[in-house]
Amino acid sequence: MNHLQIEKLSKSWGELELFEDITFNINQGEKVALIARNGTGKTSLLDILSGKDIADIGTIEFAKDIEVAYLEQSPDFEKGNTVIEAIFESSSQQVQTIKEYNAAINQEDQKRLDKAIEEMNRLNAWDYETRIKQILSRLKILNFNQPINQLSGGEKKRVALAHTLINEPDFIILDEPTNHLDLDMIEWLEEYLKKTKSTLLMVTHDRYFLDRVCDVILELDNKILFRYKGNYSYFVEKRAERIQNLKANVEKARNLYRKELDWMRRMPQARATKAKARIDAFYDLEDKAHQNLQENSLDINVKAARMGKKIVEMYNVHKSFDEIVILEDFSYLFKRNEKLGIVGKNGTGKTTFLNILTGETQADAGKIEKGESLRFAYYTQSGMQLKDDKRVIEVIKDIAEVIHLDGGSKMSASQFLRHWMFNDDMHYNYVSKLSGGEKRRLHLMTVLMKNPNFLILDEPTNDLDIMTINVLEEYLKSFQGCVIVVSHDRFFMDKVVEHLFVFEGEGKIRNYAGNYTQYREVVNKEQRQKEKPKKQKVERKEKPKQKKLSYKEQKEFDALEKEVEEMEIQKTTLETEISTGELAQNDLFEKSNKIGELIELIDEKSMRWLELSEKQ
Repeated sequence: MNHLQIEKLSKSWGELELFEDITFNINQGEKVALIARNGTGKTSLLDILSGKDIADIGTIEFAKDIEVAYLEQSPDFEKGNTVIEAIFESSSQQVQTIKEYNAAINQEDQKRLDKAIEEMNRLNAWDYETRIKQILSRLKILNFNQPINQLSGGEKKRVALAHTLINEPDFIILDEPTNHLDLDMIEWLEEYLKKTKSTLLMVTHDRYFLDRVCDVILELDNKILFRYKGNYSYFVEKRAERIQNLKANVEKARNLYRKELDWMRRMPQARATKAKARIDAFYDLEDKAHQNLQENSLDINVKAARMGKKIVEMYNVHKSFDEIVILEDFSYLFKRNEKLGIVGKNGTGKTTFLNILTGETQADAGKIEKGESLRFAYYTQSGMQLKDDKRVIEVIKDIAEVIHLDGGSKMSASQFLRHWMFNDDMHYNYVSKLSGGEKRRLHLMTVLMKNPNFLILDEPTNDLDIMTINVLEEYLKSFQGCVIVVSHDRFFMDKVVEHLFVFEGEGKIRNYAGNYTQYREVVNKEQRQKEKPKKQKVERKEKPKQKKLSYKEQKEFDALEKEVEEMEIQKTTLETEISTGELAQNDLFEKSNKIGELIELIDEKSMRWLELSEKQ
């Protein structure tokens, strides 16, 4: 079934044409990614599909009676709303009933509560409420009554994501869904979207995410849309083939064009029908032969300042805030050309560590020695202070009129902008006119043009297109200085970093020699080892080919059936007690939570019963 049909869609911003006459369709259940360079209209296309913007021409047709949800890159909420009010903004009957049920409890309105419980039972909304709580806990949304206007941009994005998933729409449009999520959240979201029956259309720079979730790639290149039926790895392979074939076809056209050009020069007055047809064909051939095959690619070759033998040496460094220990007796000597990644949960001290390293925050104890030639550059999302009323070229000239490149060459501000894919028409545009990705690229320019030898990059891939990220990766791998990367982009980490600092909390930092994927494999293996001992004891008691249950397993199997039955009775009893409307608020809240816990336990023990029953 066709869920979305786009016909001859075009959009321009003033003289800038974003896309022209694009046509495509998305079928039910497909998981589609849109890939294009920054500034070529990815977010504009999503805004048009969601109804936030309109196209110049073209038609958009969604299937009848399907619900469409849009996760924006920077979501906006009604002022005055709390987190829970924002999450429960939905026309879904179940969501509205759960919202009403929670409101009745908070207001201690017994009559309203009785009615809400009746609706909860009628719609079987208790399981639905449990699922909502699971999604919220996975996205670490815990303070439901906090006003939305007190949240950071990242927290708002997570609330918006929770709202999108909870509603279970038929068609989900996602703009950079992994931005502001930690690695555990990204891996959970990956699994969730792989299993969902919803149709997906997303823009994301996370290549592992693309590879594991998406089965169709749409590439917007030079205002033309190309479709690839496969994941990101397939897209990379087939895109290379497409470009190679295009180059071969253009070369053939150029060879034929030279012959036809000679004929045109010799027979300009031809009037015969065949000659006129050949002349018309010549002009079509001329267009094809003059196609520009030069890809507009970024080349980062900014010079790094000379680095001495001593870089940064940390000895027995300690830092805490009240009773929260961030660093405890930490020592490390940074080496030349080191490529280091930093991972860890929020609140474990990653930012504080970087601030201590750069001198923005003082350690409580210990010693930090820095080399005389050390020159830090700190790229961070919060540090981007580009003024909207500045022109693009003024942003560069405010730092330097002449930029020194690797190899001893120099560039003017204008040349440097062209080098970073800002064409001449954009130099005198105001910063406010740039896309989110273009602003990030400009900010990265301002950091690198200062010729640092120690780079600290905090989430450098957010909002950058995949093509720019690929170039940045190659630059960092060959960078003649130290690099520290804090990123939730696993692909980026795997390509750039050689070892990790894993912030485990309570001042503990694990130094792991390897990239992120290797580290996760070790962590998963360690977790499996922790879960293994009980199973191993059972296996040693069994004969190698024995399929029947061991004595211990048989006892467990017999007990499980009784336990599940008892828990089902408990659940029914609790639901009956809740539906009487005679419980106090605290008892009502406690019993509602107990129902959720019982549902999870029943599922868990039922799965174990099935597992053991297969051995019977």
